[in-house]
Amino acid sequence: MRAAPGQVVAGRYRLTDHPDGRGMLAQDQQTGDQVLLYALDLPGLLVPGRAAAGPDPAHGEWIARRAAAAAECAPEHPRLLRPVEAVAEEDLLWVAEERPPGCSLAALAGAGPLPPYRAAEIAADLAAGLHELHRAGLAHGNVAPESVVVCEDGAALLGGLLLGAAEEELCAALGGPGDAAPTPLQARRILDARSLLLGPRAERWALETGPAADCWALGVLLYRLLTGRAPYPEDDLPTLLAAIRAGHPGPMDGCGPLAPLVERLLRSEAAARPGIAEVRRELATLIGAAPEPYGPRPQGVQELPVRRPRGPLVRHPNGPAIRRSRPERVVAHRPSALPPALLGPLLVAGVLVLLVVALVLVVSLAG
Repeated sequence: MRAAPGQVVAGRYRLTDHPDGRGMLAQDQQTGDQVLLYALDLPGLLVPGRAAAGPDPAHGEWIARRAAAAAECAPEHPRLLRPVEAVAEEDLLWVAEERPPGCSLAALAGAGPLPPYRAAEIAADLAAGLHELHRAGLAHGNVAPESVVVCEDGAALLGGLLLGAAEEELCAALGGPGDAAPTPLQARRILDARSLLLGPRAERWALETGPAADCWALGVLLYRLLTGRAPYPEDDLPTLLAAIRAGHPGPMDGCGPLAPLVERLLRSEAAARPGIAEVRRELATLIGAAPEPYGPRPQGVQELPVRRPRGPLVRHPNGPAIRRSRPERVVAHRPSALPPALLGPLLVAGVLVLLVVALVLVVSLAG
């Protein structure tokens, strides 16, 4: 950790003693909300000739502003986590993001492969958020298990947008000054910076950028959830990049009914991959054909673990509108309180009682 529990960083966030993957959980002192904090180093070589003196604070603030500008245009959506702030403080760039109760998808996937229908549910939630981003002309660029929170109601929320933008801006700054197309030397520096910062994580190394790269990363993520491993070797970056360029992912045997979709998402040519709207339709069809988690389960058939919640948009007291989940009303079949074996004798007894009452009435009237 870059700071101790209880310490307030960036003048606003009090750290707890609960790390969450690469990030640290903290409480926003302004709103009272829980956030997830990331700390990125601002190396001295950002400004040539100043390595001995440390990074230029103004340059760190410039990177923070560019990252925030890239994320603040993102639309609000129930499946997208809200970026909070990027701020430079001394030799660190702090990135804060909304963090609702739940667990990281990385932790969930670490327990072993997920059933196909559960993986499809998670992918459908992520695809909904990506669809909104792509409609707005934006790409996410950081679709990975560590960027996803699985909430208590089973919904998956996609975060990491601000962190991904901050990481890319930092790598670009390490490549050298200028907003024009990078020179071969600058491109090499950017690649070296990305390799150090991101490591050999397949989701972050698409051959292109933009919405097509998000779809490819979603395919990598689905493969990882379904098989428990990446579709490409992640031993080191050169091996990973060579496998990605060759366009030969691992076998699809463990992907079950999602294998055709995953295979198409991992195609090398961006034009050959399905767009996010098509991905949503295919996932909806698959989920719609899944058996419900009620009654006896046919042998060998995977079940859905949760019934999908729906809820209206409500105004958060300290932030933008967010969607609160509300369980669907389910009318349960209430079984009879009487055993079936007693129904026949009770019916006969009831008929006899009615006959006796009728006979008494007839005798009374005749007398």
